[in-house]
Amino acid sequence: MCGTPLAVVCSRAVPVPTDPMPFRSMSVLTALLHVLIALRLVPALASSRPLWPLAALAIVALLVSAATIPLPFLSRGIAKKTSAVDVLKWIGLISMGWFSSLFVLTILRDVGMLLTWAVGAASGMVIDWLALRQWSAVAVLGVATATSLIGFVNARRTAGIKRVDVPITGLPAALDGFTIAQLSDIHVGPTIKGGYISRIVEAVNRLDADVVAITGDLVDGTVPELRDHIAPLAGLRARHGTFVVTGNHEYYAGAHAWIVELRRLGLTVLLNEHVVLQGRPPRGAQTDEEVNADALVLAGVTDFTAGHFDAAHASDPRASLVGAPLGATTRVLLAHQPRSAAAAADAGFHLQLSGHTHGGQFFPWNLFVPLQQPFTAGLHKLSDMWVYVSRGTGYWGPPKRFGAPSEITLLRLVPERL
Repeated sequence: MCGTPLAVVCSRAVPVPTDPMPFRSMSVLTALLHVLIALRLVPALASSRPLWPLAALAIVALLVSAATIPLPFLSRGIAKKTSAVDVLKWIGLISMGWFSSLFVLTILRDVGMLLTWAVGAASGMVIDWLALRQWSAVAVLGVATATSLIGFVNARRTAGIKRVDVPITGLPAALDGFTIAQLSDIHVGPTIKGGYISRIVEAVNRLDADVVAITGDLVDGTVPELRDHIAPLAGLRARHGTFVVTGNHEYYAGAHAWIVELRRLGLTVLLNEHVVLQGRPPRGAQTDEEVNADALVLAGVTDFTAGHFDAAHASDPRASLVGAPLGATTRVLLAHQPRSAAAAADAGFHLQLSGHTHGGQFFPWNLFVPLQQPFTAGLHKLSDMWVYVSRGTGYWGPPKRFGAPSEITLLRLVPERL
């Protein structure tokens, strides 16, 4: 999934086409929505002379927003990328985040006014409707703008470190304290470039983790467009290396080419496969059975929807364990979408690491994530398996995070205390 801003539900969509007809339709729809919001807010502001400047600013902002929101998608069809194209993408995506909040807040304003009317009619309370209309319109514009500014700062900063202990039943002593640094949903693309990635790599390397896991939606573009910006990931350091699984956006951008490129960088891409990683064994000789018992099976599956793009890539947690040593009973799965969890639990995994939801990215979209995913963010239990859902290390679309901070997660396996 993504932060699902207004009019773009990327968790279910395919890449936006670049032929003229869809863009004309998108532009018309966007313009009509902006007209609707203008009709709900501007007359209330214009009814008070002191608020006329704000009404004028609102009109200008809505015009800019309506004109620029389609531009990030239109620019995909431009063969030659220039700094001007990048500027248009930035303006359009910032506008998208601002208007998304403005749209939702306007609806909430109307609902609130309707409820106020109902209460007033039932109780006989006298309501100053003119003042209510004026100042509620001011509040909508102010909150949408303030949350967009705060959200921009939150999105552009380097994700903070979130430390999570995961209690595993029967965890062998050799795996007590085993650490996994999880990155997810970075979305290298229009506004996330190489410098952003370099800062993430530096933060992860300071953690000295046993494993780095990247749980999908790494890119939003093709290999030729983004090869140089993704290159800093080759500098990730962990005792056992870096492991990657595909997300839905890899398939939008050309998953097969990206798999080749990521492997060229030295990252291990797991496509319904697993690796066996040794813990920190005690001193002395060990039998093969003891070595296996102290090992961690780290598996990875393709995105939940990958089979729609390539039948050979259909996600299969059970298939990812084929050939794993039976004595290695500690099993961790990397799966982009939380809804892979039911199949993962049936396959016998102890822990699934996922992303996809962005934690909603910014309010109120976090309220809608449960309509499509079983978990939104954080650590959850499904049957005997833990599921950890990252809020994501980058962002999708609008550079905006509000109420759903980005994260670099350091998960530590610990024995379950009975």
